[in-house]
Amino acid sequence: MRKLLKYNFLYRYLVIITLTISFITRIYLFLLLHSVWDEQTNKKWNKLLEDLGKKYREKAENLGGVLIKVGQFLSTRTDFLPDVFIQELTGLVDHVPSMPFEYAEKILREDWGENIYEHVKYIKKQSVASASIGEVYYGILKNDQEVAIKVRRHRIEEVFHKDFVALRMVFWILKVFTNFGKKADLTALYHELVTVMERELDYGKELEFGKYFKRRYGDMENIHIPHFYEEQCTKRILVMEWIHGEKITDTAFFAEHHLNREQISKNLFDFYIDQFLNPGKFHADPHAGNILLREDGTVAIIDFGMIGEIKKQDTENFKLLIQGFIIDNYEIVIDALDKMNFLLPNANKKKIKEVLIDAVEMYSDVSLKNLDSQAINQVFDEISEIVKEQPIQLPADYAYLLRAISIVVGILYTINPEIDIVKWGKDEIKDWFGTKSIVESVTKQYVRRATDPLLSYPRALLNFLESGERDRVWDKEKNQIKMKHQYYLLLEVFSFIMVVVGTLISVYSYAIDEAAIRYTGWTIAVIFFVLLNILLLFHRRMIRKQNKKGV
Repeated sequence: MRKLLKYNFLYRYLVIITLTISFITRIYLFLLLHSVWDEQTNKKWNKLLEDLGKKYREKAENLGGVLIKVGQFLSTRTDFLPDVFIQELTGLVDHVPSMPFEYAEKILREDWGENIYEHVKYIKKQSVASASIGEVYYGILKNDQEVAIKVRRHRIEEVFHKDFVALRMVFWILKVFTNFGKKADLTALYHELVTVMERELDYGKELEFGKYFKRRYGDMENIHIPHFYEEQCTKRILVMEWIHGEKITDTAFFAEHHLNREQISKNLFDFYIDQFLNPGKFHADPHAGNILLREDGTVAIIDFGMIGEIKKQDTENFKLLIQGFIIDNYEIVIDALDKMNFLLPNANKKKIKEVLIDAVEMYSDVSLKNLDSQAINQVFDEISEIVKEQPIQLPADYAYLLRAISIVVGILYTINPEIDIVKWGKDEIKDWFGTKSIVESVTKQYVRRATDPLLSYPRALLNFLESGERDRVWDKEKNQIKMKHQYYLLLEVFSFIMVVVGTLISVYSYAIDEAAIRYTGWTIAVIFFVLLNILLLFHRRMIRKQNKKGV
């Protein structure tokens, strides 16, 4: 029964919407009940976010489909999601129970022809890997070449398109009943999500990306990009060279085959630093399972389903951003952020500029070498707060880029704890930035410091006086009232939806002549109709009370 429900549109829709509304409701209740924000409240808040993240992960792994991919996508969005919640999402396992081979065989027959053994000599019926979109099987071609055969999961495209409808409603709820609508362009975010997931469904796209990386890095002796067998590839099937190796983080494998950790980590660093700094596509999902180490020490990259892109203009804008910080010109910094589409239309550029100046001034007299891990974490925390408080939104490719960088750095430190990334990256960054540009920037910086008399005054004090106390006061009462309105509206909309759903279930029961389903449907409709009227009554009283106060 549960397996059948898994493909039912109404069931999936209700699960996703109910999950969203329950999350928002729990957050609203917490904020309404905790007006004083002390250390104890902060601990409770983090515990709540951790619980919500865990619940989302469990629900995603059980339901599969879009929830897993949304979780993976949102785990990159440090620009507006809390760290505690994201930490739970990063643990989201992209796998589901393996599907019966009969389903895979059906797709193989539909795409290859009735006799699949005209294409392969052998295919192992037990899958070697099972993910949310595809299943991977071991096979041998007619020419005795070992291959990995990736087959799209049974009815997964149908499931995704059903979930897209629910996802649209989720984003509407977030836009209307939360502050996300002001802090993020949810319409653009929805389209980014759908585009990314549609692309992952099409193995033809992954084939193109794999061939791209083969062309770009085929000459690197220590990096191996597998060969793809195009004649066997379709939109739902991907056939590639089988790689014998272990995860790059398998330290026992290094010891067993006497491999040089320093050299291998340097090879991996060179491979990814080129992608992260230069225009072109980059491998956006570099987790250990997608990076295999072979006995001869070469590193193989095996999955190109998730790919980001850095355009030439992106690199120019990023150089402009760095130059703005170097010469202490925050107009250039804001302009670069705007060109990179980081700032939403309603962003207060003056406020963002002030916050950036304050943050930079705080550390302007501290040498980078003297910053300990605690100080560095504090810097990142403050930058994260700036991003979350202001209408700043990372475009999807930048979010994927930051996630990829953090994963690669983690892998490098795992296989080589003594790594000196700064030393390795210094020459690469110099070449990328251009020595002439750096010299020009430093020269301008000295000229500006010699001619700008304001620099002799404490800037932090000037910025404080300019900002004014009015920017530092939060109108708690007004926000509390607004929060209560949104809370009531959210519950009212949910109750109305459940009345409609209950009625539809009852109507459907007449068509299939099931009395038990009919009783369940009418029970749901009546309960939520009563609840809706109670909510409307209390909401109306609250509005009258506030009108009398004149708030």
